[in-house]
Amino acid sequence: MPLQGVCWFLCCRQGFSLLGRDYGEKEEEASFELRNKEDLTPNGRSPAEVTVSQPTCTANGTNGHTVSEVNEEMKSLVIEKSKMGLEEEPEVLVKGWLLREVRGNWIKQRRYWFMLSQDSLDYYTGPEKGARRLGTLVLTNLCSVIWPDKQTYKETGHWSITVYGRKHCYRLYTKHFNEAVHWACAIQKIIDTKAPVETPTQLLIRDIEENKFNPEAVEHMYQHNPILKYTQGPLYAPLLPFPYGSLEHTYHSGKGYGSVREEAVKLFNCLQQLESAWEPVPIIQGVLQTCLDLRPLRDEVYCQLVKQTSYTPAPYTAAHLRYWQLLTCMSCTFLPGPTVLKYLRFHLKRIQSQSPESEMDNYASFISEALEKTKCRECVPSWEEIQMLMSRQEMLCTVHYPGPLSCQLYISSHTTANEVVRRMQEKLGLQESKNTFALYEQNALWEQPVTGSALIADILTSLATKESESESQWKLCFKLYCLLDADSISVDSIEYLFLFEQCHEMVVRGQLPACEEDLHALASLRLQCLMGDFSTHAPCPPLDELFPGHVLEARVLMSLSAPQTLPPCQMAAQGCPTTQRFHTGLLAGALWSHTATAAHKQKVEQDMRLRSRLKEEGATVMVSILERWKGLAGYSRRDSMAAYLTIARQWSGFGCTLYEVDFYISSTGSFSQKLWLGVAATSVSLYRQGEAEALESFPYGQICSYGVSDSNTFKITAGDRDLLFETTKLTEIMQLMNAYFSAIHRQRGKGEDADITITESTEVGFHHLALTHTPTLLELPSHPV
Repeated sequence: MPLQGVCWFLCCRQGFSLLGRDYGEKEEEASFELRNKEDLTPNGRSPAEVTVSQPTCTANGTNGHTVSEVNEEMKSLVIEKSKMGLEEEPEVLVKGWLLREVRGNWIKQRRYWFMLSQDSLDYYTGPEKGARRLGTLVLTNLCSVIWPDKQTYKETGHWSITVYGRKHCYRLYTKHFNEAVHWACAIQKIIDTKAPVETPTQLLIRDIEENKFNPEAVEHMYQHNPILKYTQGPLYAPLLPFPYGSLEHTYHSGKGYGSVREEAVKLFNCLQQLESAWEPVPIIQGVLQTCLDLRPLRDEVYCQLVKQTSYTPAPYTAAHLRYWQLLTCMSCTFLPGPTVLKYLRFHLKRIQSQSPESEMDNYASFISEALEKTKCRECVPSWEEIQMLMSRQEMLCTVHYPGPLSCQLYISSHTTANEVVRRMQEKLGLQESKNTFALYEQNALWEQPVTGSALIADILTSLATKESESESQWKLCFKLYCLLDADSISVDSIEYLFLFEQCHEMVVRGQLPACEEDLHALASLRLQCLMGDFSTHAPCPPLDELFPGHVLEARVLMSLSAPQTLPPCQMAAQGCPTTQRFHTGLLAGALWSHTATAAHKQKVEQDMRLRSRLKEEGATVMVSILERWKGLAGYSRRDSMAAYLTIARQWSGFGCTLYEVDFYISSTGSFSQKLWLGVAATSVSLYRQGEAEALESFPYGQICSYGVSDSNTFKITAGDRDLLFETTKLTEIMQLMNAYFSAIHRQRGKGEDADITITESTEVGFHHLALTHTPTLLELPSHPV
C-alpha cells in the first residue's frame, strides 16, 4: 500500500507539471516572439500579413491573442518528441561532457553530453547514437554568455559558464579552465554571427514610418494591431528587444535592479499605477531614476507611453493625462534614439491633428518643443521641477550675489548656466564689463564654479541632495570669475561691490598674504562698511567673519609648543630598562589601561587649554579691531571699500585665484611642501603658503602648453621646463586658464601678439608630449597655447 501511494504521488506530480507546461506557463511571451530579419520579405513583412494583439489570459490559461502565422524562429523553439535522437544530427561545432546545474528541491549538478551546433546548444543522456535529447537552447543574437570567473572556482572547485536564452538558462561546469573558455568562445562566436531579430513593435514602427503619408494604411495598422494601442492588461514581455540575462544592470546592483527585460515589464506596471495614484510624483521620479540608471530602457518607456496614449477609452480624464505628464517629464530629461524619436514625433503630430485645442494637444506641443532642446540630464528632476513640468510651467531659481543679495529668475529644464549668467549681467547692468562672471555652487566652507554648459535644473537638484546629506546650506551664487581689468571698475558700480566682497572672502580664508597689522585694519574697515560708525549697541559679527582663523591658531599653537612634563607613570616607564618590564598579563593590562587613561586625560586637558587660549587670543584681537573701528568715524561705505581694496592691492598677486597644489621637484615623484598656484589675467605664479612674494611667475607668453597628464596631475610647459602639480582642482584650473586665454584671444586678436599663440581647437594634445590615455572619469583636453 505505501508503494502504491508513492507511485500515485509521483504520477500526479508529473501530470501537474505537464499541465503547467501546456497551459500557460509563461506562454504569454509567445505573442511577442522575436523575429529574424532573414524571415522577412523585402518589403519588411512576413510571408503572410502578421497581426499582433495585446496578450491576455483566457479562462483556460492560454493567451487570448491571435497571430496569423507562426514564424520560423517560433517553430524552432518547439521540440518534437519524434526527433529527440541523434539520427539527424546537424553539423556539430563543439561537443563533450559538462556538468549542468539542476534546480529542484535542492541545487545539484548532473553530467550530460553537450553538443553545440550553428543554431542551438543541446544536451543528451550520452554520446552514443540514439541517445535521448533532454533539452535545447536556441541561440539568437539576444543570447548572452557569462565567462568563467575565479570566485565560482574557489566556491565550487569548477570553472563555470552561464548561457542565457529566451526561456532557459544553462549553468555549466567543468574542472578545466581551458575547456570552459573554449566552450564560452564557441558559443559567443555563434551568437555574434546571428542576424539581428526584431519585435513586432519594431516591425510596426518601421511600417508606420514607411506609410506615414498614407493615413488610411496607418489607421489600418492601429485597428488590426492592438499592441500599438492602450491596454488595461499587463505587459508580459518588452516592446523592444533586450539581451537575455543582460548584465548591464550589475553596475547598479545595490539598487535592487533585475535584468533589463524584467525591469522593462515592471516599468509598464508602474505606468499603469499612475492612473489611480493619489500622488504621481514619486512614481514619475522612480521611472525617471530607472531610465537614468538603465539607459537601454529609455526607448522602451517612450514606446510604452506612446502605446498608452493611443486610442485611450477616456482620453480627457485626469487619469489618462498622467501618461502625458510622464511623457512631458521624459522629453525634458532624456532623448530617445533616432528611430523611436521619429515614431514619437509622428505620434505627437497625429494626436494634435485628431484632438486640436485639447489638453492633449497642449502637451504634445510642449513635448515637441522640449525635444528640440533636451540634453541628457545628469540628475533626475526634483519634486518641484516635476510638478512644474506636469503643469507645463517654468520654475523659480534663486541666484545670490555679493552683498549679500539675491534675485529670482524663471528657468526651464533646458536653461544653462551661461544663459543665467547672461541674464544676471543684464539685470545688474554688467553687460559692458571687461571682466567675466560665472555661477558658483557655494556653502559656508566650500565653493566651485559651475560649467557654462551645465543645466541649472541639474545643479539645483544636486544642491538639494548635498544639503540633505550634509545638513549645511548650499546656494547658487553669481560672482566675478576672471578679473581682467580691475582698474576700470567704477567705485560707484555694483561690480566694485563684487570685487570688495570677493576680496574679503579671500582674506577670511587666509588666501591674501598680509601682516597682522594690515589684517586688523582690513577687519575694522569691513566693520565700518557693514555697520557704519562705531556704536556699543551695534550687533557685531563674529570674529571668524572678519579675521582669518588660521592666524589665531598659529599664534596659539606657537605659545603652547613648549615641551610638556610627562605624567609620573610615563616618566617611570621611560626610565625602566626593557628587560625589566612586566610580562603580558593582567597586571600589564592594568598598567597599560592606566597609561592610556592618563594620555587621554592629558589630551583632553590640552584641547581645553587650546580652546581657552584661542578664546583669549580672539578677545584680544577683537579689542584691537574695535579700537581701530572707532578711529574710522565719518568714513562712508564707499570710502571704507576703497581703503580696504587699497590695502589688498599691495599684494602683487591681487586678483588671482589660488589653488592648493603639491609641486613636484622631479619626475621620480618627490615633491616639495604644499604651495599655492595662482592663476591670474597675465600669468601663472607659485607662492609659498602665507608669503606675499611669488617663488616663480610664468607669463602666458612663456607658456607653451598646459593640461592634465593623469587623473590628478596638472602639467604646464614653460619654455624648456615642465612643471608638474598634484591637485584635486584639475577641472577648475583648466576651466579658468581656458577662460583667460579665451579673453586674451578676444581682446588682442589671434596672431596679434607674437609671443602668444592660441589654437582655436580644444580637442588636441600636448605639443612634444606623449600622453598615455587613461580611462578616467575626468577626460579633459590639454591645450597648446
